[in-house]
Amino acid sequence: MGPPQTVIVHPTAHVEGEVRPPGDKSISHRYAMFAAFADGTSTLEGYSTGADCASTLNCLRALGVVVQVTGRDAAGLSLRITGRGPHGFLTPADVLDAGNSGSTMRMLAGILSAQPFVSRISGDESLSRRPMRRIIVPLERMGARIGSNDGRPPLVIQGSARLQPIDFHTEVPSAQVKSAILLAGLHADGETRVTEAAQTRDHTERGLKAFGVDVQREGLTVSIKGGQRASAASLRVPGDISSAAFWMVAAAALPNSRVVVKDVGLNPTRTAIIDVLRRMGAQVDVDDGPAAHAEPIGQIVVRHGQSKSVVITPEEVPGLIDELPVLAALATHGGDLKVSGAKELRVKESDRIADLAKGLRAMGAAIDEFEDGFHVHGGSRLRGGDVDARNDHRLAMAFAIAALGATGPTTIHDAGAAAVSYPEFFSVLESLRA
Repeated sequence: MGPPQTVIVHPTAHVEGEVRPPGDKSISHRYAMFAAFADGTSTLEGYSTGADCASTLNCLRALGVVVQVTGRDAAGLSLRITGRGPHGFLTPADVLDAGNSGSTMRMLAGILSAQPFVSRISGDESLSRRPMRRIIVPLERMGARIGSNDGRPPLVIQGSARLQPIDFHTEVPSAQVKSAILLAGLHADGETRVTEAAQTRDHTERGLKAFGVDVQREGLTVSIKGGQRASAASLRVPGDISSAAFWMVAAAALPNSRVVVKDVGLNPTRTAIIDVLRRMGAQVDVDDGPAAHAEPIGQIVVRHGQSKSVVITPEEVPGLIDELPVLAALATHGGDLKVSGAKELRVKESDRIADLAKGLRAMGAAIDEFEDGFHVHGGSRLRGGDVDARNDHRLAMAFAIAALGATGPTTIHDAGAAAVSYPEFFSVLESLRA
C-alpha cells in the first residue's frame, strides 16, 4: 500500500540507519520489456514495486506477455516473464495505459513501432502533457505512423514489421529517446545509429547485452544491428540510486547523521550525485560489490559534513536530472545551490522548476527561479508550512527531506505520488529518525 495523499513531516535532529532502496525504476522497465521480446522465460529479482513499473507490466500483459509475480521481499518483486519473440505480441484489445510513466510510453513506442498492428497508448493527466514529438519524429522516419494530440499523448501507433534503420542525432539528452530508437532499430533492416547531444544513462545498452544482443558505442554514438534475437536471462535489479539519493541527502543535511545504503546500483552514468554531495560538504564512502552483474552494485555510506556552496553546470545536468529536486532540498539546510541548463525539468511529471520553487518558498526558503534552473540560498532555516507536490513523486519526497530541517511541521499534499517510484518512502523515513 502506498503513502496517504496528505502527510505531515516533523523536523528531526538527525537520521541514522541502513536502507535497501527499491529496485531501480529505469532498469526494471527495461528488463521487463527486453524479457517480453526475448526467446524463452526470464527471471527477474528486485523488480521495482513502484506504480510506474507496474504500468509497464500491465501494458506487456495486454500485449499477450505472460508475467508471473513469484515473490516479494525488501528488494522488490520476483518475476517470471515468458517472452514472445520479436514479432509475437498480440494486438491489444484495449488502449494501453502507461499511467504516470513516460519511460513506459516512450520505450514501448519503440517496440510497438515494429509490430504489424495498430496500438493505442495513453496515460494519466500528467503524462498527457508531456512531449512525445522527440520519439515520434525518429520512429516515423523508420517507417511507423504515429498519431498524437499535437505531439502529446495519447499516441496511436501503426507499426511496421519492416522498419528502416536511421542515423539519428538527439537534440535533447534523453535515455528514453535513445532507447526507443534502439528498440525499434533492433527490429529494423540494417544498422541504426543514435548520436547523443550528451551521454545519458546506458541501462539499455547494458541490459540488451545481458539478453544476448550486441550493442556498440563509439564516443557519443550507439549502434545496433537489426534482426538480432534476444535470449532469456536471469537478472537482479540493483537498488535505485535516485531513490537512495533522498536518504543520502538526509544524512548529508543533518548534523551527526549516518546512513548506509546497501545493494545500490553504481552505474557510472548515474553516480554524479555522489560527486555533488561531496562538493556540497558531505562525507561519502563507496564500496564496490562483486562485478558479476549487468549493472555494478555496491554500498554507499553518507555522513553529515560542513555545508558548502555549489554550482551545477549545464554539462552536469543530464547525469543529475532526477536528483536536482532533492539537491535543492539539501541546500535549504545550509550552503547554496545554483543550477542552470535544466529546462528539461519543466516537462517532467510537473513543472519541476516552478513547483519546486513554490513549495520551498512556502516552507520559508529563499529560492530564485530561472527559465532553465534555480538558485537556492541556504542562509536561513526553514519554518515548515503547507506544500503541494503536484502529483510529482520526486517533489513529494524532496519536500519531505527539506522538512526534516525546519523549525516546525510541514504538511505535504499529494504525498501519495511517492508511490510512483517508492511506495515505502514515508515508512522508511520514520525508521531513520534517530
